[in-house]
Amino acid sequence: MSFQAYLDTIEDKTGLTPRELLKLASERGLDKEPVKAGAIIEWLKDDYGLGRGHAMAIVHIVKNGPTISDKHVGSGGTHQDESTQLWIDGKNNRPS
Repeated sequence: MSFQAYLDTIEDKTGLTPRELLKLASERGLDKEPVKAGAIIEWLKDDYGLGRGHAMAIVHIVKNGPTISDKHVGSGGTHQDESTQLWIDGKNNRPS
């Protein structure tokens, strides 16, 4: 599953875009340095039923923003992403 697919699945499960989850994390102070992955994981599990893998995708964008490594970009594998830039404004709003 690509990183972007993880974010799309999170949106399906929570009804919230990744950007909306980032805003909620900020409102809870979960984006303050040092970012505590465990606190974010616990919040997403308790409030939205997300598992660790999906929660870690949100942890990544809380810590690093929407940029990912180019490791899987154009790799042709099952984890391939189209770009190093993740779309966090909702899968239905993604430009074609």
